[in-house]
Amino acid sequence: MNSNISTGSAIKLNEASLSRLANNVRVPNYDRHQITNGIVHIGVGGFHRAHQALYLDNYFHENPGSEWGICGVGLLEYDKRMRDALNSQDCLYTLVERSPEGDRARVIGAIAQYLFAPDNRQAVINALGDPKCRIVTLTITEGGYYYIEGSGEFDANHPTIQYDLQHPDEPIGVYGFLTAALDHRRKQGIAPFTVLSCDNLQGNGNIARKMLTAFAQMRDPELGRWVAEQVAFPNCMVDRITPATTEPDIKMVAEQFGIEDAFPVVAEPFLQWVVEDNFCAGRPDWEAVGVQMTSDVHPYEMMKIRLLNASHLLIGYLGSLAGYTYVHEVMADPLIRQAVDHLMAEVTPTLQPVPGIDLDNYKKTLIERFANPKIRDQLPRLCLNSSAKMPKFVLGSVRDALRQGEPIDYMSLTVAAWFRYLNGQDDQGKPIPIDDPMADILTQRARSAGSDPKPLLSLSEIFGDLPQSSRFVESVTNHLHRLYELGAKETLAQFSQVH
Repeated sequence: MNSNISTGSAIKLNEASLSRLANNVRVPNYDRHQITNGIVHIGVGGFHRAHQALYLDNYFHENPGSEWGICGVGLLEYDKRMRDALNSQDCLYTLVERSPEGDRARVIGAIAQYLFAPDNRQAVINALGDPKCRIVTLTITEGGYYYIEGSGEFDANHPTIQYDLQHPDEPIGVYGFLTAALDHRRKQGIAPFTVLSCDNLQGNGNIARKMLTAFAQMRDPELGRWVAEQVAFPNCMVDRITPATTEPDIKMVAEQFGIEDAFPVVAEPFLQWVVEDNFCAGRPDWEAVGVQMTSDVHPYEMMKIRLLNASHLLIGYLGSLAGYTYVHEVMADPLIRQAVDHLMAEVTPTLQPVPGIDLDNYKKTLIERFANPKIRDQLPRLCLNSSAKMPKFVLGSVRDALRQGEPIDYMSLTVAAWFRYLNGQDDQGKPIPIDDPMADILTQRARSAGSDPKPLLSLSEIFGDLPQSSRFVESVTNHLHRLYELGAKETLAQFSQVH
């Protein structure tokens, strides 16, 4: 590996410079101009670029002249940085897989176009309405579905939803854009596209179906019926730890690989995608590049969400309270690592058998992945938007364990650690920034209630009817008292002696 390239001599990434890049960087060997955009992806971030776009890049190496190129779309002001980076680089970017064995870089060419919706809303509707668009993939975060956790219903009163219902030709939200395009397709006699959610939601396709259909029916009952009958919404499970890109990552790509890239992405070597084979307008031969197509994604989703994502929350809260910055540092703390082991053991009885997966081996692999020191995954990313994550990653397991009469000690500890985290200070008194759409009410209740969890547990949009379980409330209360009184590490030390 050529690791002696100075940042100043790095080559600006674009199509013209590909042939000049170091020979230890894999570049697209297919003609990107022969690819048509059969996929529109909404929410181009690090994860999409390290996961779905990589699978398609692999596919194009085997299938040049493919009809499954990606048109990326950003809906939020926050996406300006992605727009500027990708559009200045012919939509190329560097993906670096990092492991203790070394770093491997490649340039991904699967995204052929990038549209920033606030610049031109109609251009996005046109891309979605184009007959060539046959699949729309989504990574819009757990909170992007306008799904009320406590009731399972559509959040029809959300300001974005109300705006899009009143301005059908100038939408700002994902459902506004999808229905504008689907309405155009229906009126023009163009078949609909498949909507493929790639977010960490159990039954993500079912949720996308219910929410989009509800929105379409509010806009036009006839359109709602057509969406319900004609559009496919496969469920899928995605997995690859992809930390947010940092300035040191940009520098590393320049120094190690000689590439000046405004927005590279780093990821672990592990990669998994399990997709329900339910598409209404065709799909790529994803099996050829390692995607597992199945008739039932549910057991895989439950395994990943309840083991990996729930563990991430426990690591994030306890690690932040103990003053750590990175996931691998937290995993080097034997007390927290042991707590993660115990949480996984507690969750396992709530899982269904997973075809082709040895759960003990899967859990062991998770611990190794979390401990990878090269990934430098930061704790705030794990804790981001916890009000949307907690119900989806932890509370379903709690409900099942209560029903089955199984222990809930470490699941309750995860909830209590979140409540303590929401106080906004670690055990040393240093501030913890809370990044959550519900931050105001969460932090206000956490600070005024202290070690009493009831004001937070009474948020029915998060906890639903769970506070009716005295066993759950009592367990959370006991943990929260200890976390306030003793701090995270001493709480775990005492807890591990009991268990």
